[in-house]
Amino acid sequence: MLCWEGASDYDAPATASSALPSQALHANTFTHSSRKSSVPLPWSTTTHATHNMEQISGPPAKTGTFYQTPRSHPWRPTMGYEAVEVTPLHEQPITNQLVASSYSPSAMCADPVTFPNLVTGFERNPQHAARSALYTRFTPNEWTTSNVCTYADADKNRNYSEKVRSEAVRLMRETDEKTSQGQRDAARRLGERITDITFWRNELTTELEKLIAESAQLTDTKRNVQKALQDLEPPLHIAQECLYHRESRKGIELVHDHVEKSLLVEVDNLRASQEKLSQLLAKITKQLADCRAAQHSLEDDISHKESALGIDSICHQLNNYSRGINYYGGIEKYDPTVSTPGTWSGSSSTRINNSHSERSKSCQLRSDAESLINAVATSVWDCWSNTNNAFNNRASEMLEAKSKMQLHLHKTQQEIFDVEKHIELLRKAINDKSNPMKVAQTRLEARAHRPGIEMCRDNAHLRLVEEVCTIQDSVATLHRKLQEAEAQHQQLLRTKSQLESNLKQKVDALFIDREKCMGLRRSFPVNNTIKY
Repeated sequence: MLCWEGASDYDAPATASSALPSQALHANTFTHSSRKSSVPLPWSTTTHATHNMEQISGPPAKTGTFYQTPRSHPWRPTMGYEAVEVTPLHEQPITNQLVASSYSPSAMCADPVTFPNLVTGFERNPQHAARSALYTRFTPNEWTTSNVCTYADADKNRNYSEKVRSEAVRLMRETDEKTSQGQRDAARRLGERITDITFWRNELTTELEKLIAESAQLTDTKRNVQKALQDLEPPLHIAQECLYHRESRKGIELVHDHVEKSLLVEVDNLRASQEKLSQLLAKITKQLADCRAAQHSLEDDISHKESALGIDSICHQLNNYSRGINYYGGIEKYDPTVSTPGTWSGSSSTRINNSHSERSKSCQLRSDAESLINAVATSVWDCWSNTNNAFNNRASEMLEAKSKMQLHLHKTQQEIFDVEKHIELLRKAINDKSNPMKVAQTRLEARAHRPGIEMCRDNAHLRLVEEVCTIQDSVATLHRKLQEAEAQHQQLLRTKSQLESNLKQKVDALFIDREKCMGLRRSFPVNNTIKY
């Protein structure tokens, strides 16, 4: 027999069955089990019902293996079944008062079977069951009123739901429109900001280019001033040497003549010119520092504006479908700004005005430097010319006994001196080419160790090869010129030896003025000073 029961919380099945007196019950029947509860049901408190069914002592004997559902559910008990053996009941008369004896079949030899009542569970008192069913019913008016209330409540809930839905749709449309309008306004503001940044960046870039060009011109002017200052050293040294040489004159030749006066004036003029150029050079150096500071300020501002322009451009291009957008909670409460639109534009305007002012100062300083260099060059040239004229006049007075041979000898000696200097310069020039050659060849050798595809015949390689070839050609040309100069030097030495045999007596006071003093002054590069 199969019996359904709970896992552990159910009573033993209570089943009543009537059978014929002489017939045993062999059929399989199903019994229902009910979960025990500590709270009594409303209809279980009736005390008039009596137990009329015979109770079975002890559980039935098991004849098979117990089976239980593998998973329980919160809305139903855990069910299972097992095979048990049914014991037949003894014959007993019918006791159910709801069944009338007049309705029993005439051929029935036994009382009818009594089943469990649906209201009281397994309580089998028919009076109790009837009273419980009567007390739990409602009237038709109550039923109608309940339906009307249910309909009214349903209408009310539907109306309220429709109102909520309409308000939600309106709110969604309003919020969508407000969000879209805000996003468009923010994009427009970003576009205006990009336009402002682009304008000021272009202004700063233009001013920076002008400032860089002005700084380059001022640097050239500084270089010219330095060169002019350096070019004043040789004539000053020559003038002082001329004075020292003239102090070696003997006897009546120690005269305070026009040549000596010209030399003293020239020395004073050269020293005054050096002082003026030094002051101008200090001003130019300071102005270059100011221009560099203004340039750095402009470059810093341009760099910041380039960065801001890139960020704002990216922000301006963002939309609802862009990649990389994310939540940043509380970012609207963080205020990292350090300026307002007025101070922001005012800062760039101040930098531009400062740069313009520095450019004006630099331009004025360049003009002053050019005027001063020209004035110094003119004064130096005038003093140099006056002193040379004085030397020439003095020499012309002492050339009464000189012949053309003396002149040729003097020119030959001077030319030998110049050629010797030229030879030394050529040798020095050849030696100076060694280090650049080493650098170029070392670079080529080092680049030959580049790995794999990096061994590229790029512009750097071609330029290094060209540099090596150029240096080699230059060295070869200098060597040829050196050989020519040495050959010419030997020829001049032979000419000098021929002239010296005829000019042994020509070493008097004229030697000091013509050979020492005028020899130094002829070697001074006068044209370089006048080029400014």
